[in-house]
Amino acid sequence: MIIFDKLWNTMKEKGVSTYQLRESCGIDSKTARRLKANENIETKTLNKLCSVLNCRLEDIAEYVED
Repeated sequence: MIIFDKLWNTMKEKGVSTYQLRESCGIDSKTARRLKANENIETKTLNKLCSVLNCRLEDIAEYVED
């Protein structure tokens, strides 16, 4: 299972809010909800997040066994 707990830590470290993500990279509220619930998202969304946060994928997502 892919979880996005690291995303929230990275956002906090960089001083980026959910509102700023929506405004700067087009993440809509539905996608933000999906991220918070660790649900499936598209790889293009991961690309946008890494680009806006200037980070690597492992800084925002993590695989954990079910």
